[in-house]
Amino acid sequence: MNRWAGIGRLTKSPELKYSQQGTAVCKFTLAINRRFKRDVTDFIDVVAFKALAENCANYLDKGKVAYVTGELQMGSYENKQGQKVKTVQVMADEVEFLSPKGESKANSKDPWDDLGREVRLEDVDIADDDEIPF
Repeated sequence: MNRWAGIGRLTKSPELKYSQQGTAVCKFTLAINRRFKRDVTDFIDVVAFKALAENCANYLDKGKVAYVTGELQMGSYENKQGQKVKTVQVMADEVEFLSPKGESKANSKDPWDDLGREVRLEDVDIADDDEIPF
């Protein structure tokens, strides 16, 4: 079974093009931090087709957060130096837009940013017992 899923931020605005047959093709790259090594980032190339491609082009932008599921596809090509270069892409079949509607690029705080971080007691504002409603 070939299935891939990931949540990340777009590294730049999506690129929408149309094939000779008129099929919409949208390409973008997700930056995804590793689960246990948050200082390591993977850059995942994503390709969407047809209506999904047009929606991605219309509603995604640089810095926005997206959840993508799809099929991992490997390929290769020969570069100008004659060397074989391997490629890996996710062929998206579902893209969910996770950034709030109208969120500006400058104010885009990742809602998942605090997950997995250690919480220390002195960093938490604890209410007095009198303020607890139960």
